[in-house]
Amino acid sequence: MLPPSLLDALRTIFAADALSVGEAERIAYSYDNSRLHALPDAVVFPTEHAQVESLAQACRTHKVPVIARGRGSNTTGATVPVDGGVVVSFERMNRILRIDPDNRLAVVEPGVLNGDLQQALAPHGFFWPPDPTSAPWCSIGGNLACNSAGPRTVKYGSPRENTLGLRAVAGNGEGFRCGTYTSKGATGYDLTRLLIGSEGTLALITEATLKLTPKPSAVRTLRATYRDVGSAARAVARIMAQPVTPCALEFIDDVALKLAHEHGGDSVPLAGAMLMIEVDGEPTTLESAVDAVATAARGDGLEELRVAQSAEETRALWAARKALSPAQRTISPNKINEDVVVPVSHLPALVDGIKQLSAKHDVLIVTFGHAGNGNLHVNLLPRDAAERERAHACLADVFALVISLEGTLSGEHGIGMVKREFMPLALEASTLALMRNIKTAFDPDGILNPGKLLP
Repeated sequence: MLPPSLLDALRTIFAADALSVGEAERIAYSYDNSRLHALPDAVVFPTEHAQVESLAQACRTHKVPVIARGRGSNTTGATVPVDGGVVVSFERMNRILRIDPDNRLAVVEPGVLNGDLQQALAPHGFFWPPDPTSAPWCSIGGNLACNSAGPRTVKYGSPRENTLGLRAVAGNGEGFRCGTYTSKGATGYDLTRLLIGSEGTLALITEATLKLTPKPSAVRTLRATYRDVGSAARAVARIMAQPVTPCALEFIDDVALKLAHEHGGDSVPLAGAMLMIEVDGEPTTLESAVDAVATAARGDGLEELRVAQSAEETRALWAARKALSPAQRTISPNKINEDVVVPVSHLPALVDGIKQLSAKHDVLIVTFGHAGNGNLHVNLLPRDAAERERAHACLADVFALVISLEGTLSGEHGIGMVKREFMPLALEASTLALMRNIKTAFDPDGILNPGKLLP
């Protein structure tokens, strides 16, 4: 229950339809795609920066938690209000404020959907590179909060590399701007990159200035199948060691292919492993770029290499990747979806190690993902209570393996609630202490998204 004085303050800040304390609305904003849930005390729907400042000031006075929320597609519980408080849904701050092709930037509010932004940019010949699978329904604010990326990251970078500046509200209720409108800047600390990936624990983002990229004229798709996962992983290392960087390089292991084949039919090949590769560029140089990538893809263990010759064939080649999610859901509603990252040269060891851990713990594991930057989605698929218990022990071993290979716990999903306990495995105590000091500087009373990210 919120203190009556805070509730009165919220009614002053937000119009009647922009504040809800009804149970149905609170339930709707109590969970995200992690399947974790906790009821907030209220939900608010700001439409302007000033309201967010007033909200943070009022909640700080009463020591009440404030939890920023995009569209709830996060898989780590990052938007679950574990200590109650006020959920701030930014879905009504959904305006594209400015598209500036001459300066290759766009200014947007956090509630703009990734897919809607891409559609608005297309007539100008530009795109914003981050492209998570959830792009049609996830928000830019959510992408920034977790540094969510997608297949194109291998060539074009994550939100951190594609955001010029932010407007935000710190936990003390003070609004501020950081970053630039220019592609270069060396003026003080880089607070923009600090806020991106901080999962709403440092500040509430109310505006973002995004760096745009010209849309390539042409794209070619290749599909390579291999005898085993080791051969495919070594091919990834070869592809990334030559000058032409693909715009997508996706890895799918043998277990994933079998599941996708059972769900998607004969359009999905059965093999030891598969790579989906895309190369983009201008028509005059694209063929030589495709040849260079294809040459690197060839090697010991290659079974078949196909280059799509039409849009229809491209769709057919991607069928396996698209069949994966529904195929997994048929096996395990309790899927544990992790997104670990290792240096590309260590991919063969990661893939081999995961195979061994699957056998050791007797837990089905499906591995696929953005192999071009070493970011693999490790999906544990427990089917009953006993397997769920074994899966948690297996997950700890997976993270230990990743750290031993100079990797990190998350590439794009973030830490949220579900990976907090593993943070000391990834970071030294002194590093975590510095992070806590930064948290205190931005949020002295600890009201912003408590219970997330830091152990």
